[in-house]
Amino acid sequence: MPMDIRLLRIDSRLLHGQVTTNWAKVTKVSRILVVSDEAAHNAIRRTLMFQAAPPGIKVNVMPVAKMLSIYCDPRFDFFRVLILVERPRDAQRLIAGGLKVSKVNIGALSFDSSRVMVTDTIAVNQEDVLAFKWMHQHGIQLDVRKVSGDNSKDLWKYLKDKKLI
Repeated sequence: MPMDIRLLRIDSRLLHGQVTTNWAKVTKVSRILVVSDEAAHNAIRRTLMFQAAPPGIKVNVMPVAKMLSIYCDPRFDFFRVLILVERPRDAQRLIAGGLKVSKVNIGALSFDSSRVMVTDTIAVNQEDVLAFKWMHQHGIQLDVRKVSGDNSKDLWKYLKDKKLI
């Protein structure tokens, strides 16, 4: 049996206050896995992730390929994890690579000139839309919530309302 994924969250900020004070506690995880090719190869970002770790919860930072290689490794079956990725494409890569999840939580995706705002905290580009479309077609619920106490909203509806799909 592979590790217990309590939450797969897409958030361009990765590990920050909402994750450490809310999601990590609510999901009762033993470990936060920051899965990002960029962060894994950037010593400063890795150090910041370790420093942001909530008390009693270990943080690991790794590339997507490493996450896929350890997911079904029986040495990690006891892990109860919250997985953080920066981009929808990384979540898609993980799911396509075998991670079993029925829902992806979307926290925030930063705005830049190549992106369109679809909510007050989520901006998408065409690559993001394609990744979300793939997830939707594979039965993955696209749950928009900043913190666990927020009402769940369906990103698919926002994408349709903005005529992006």
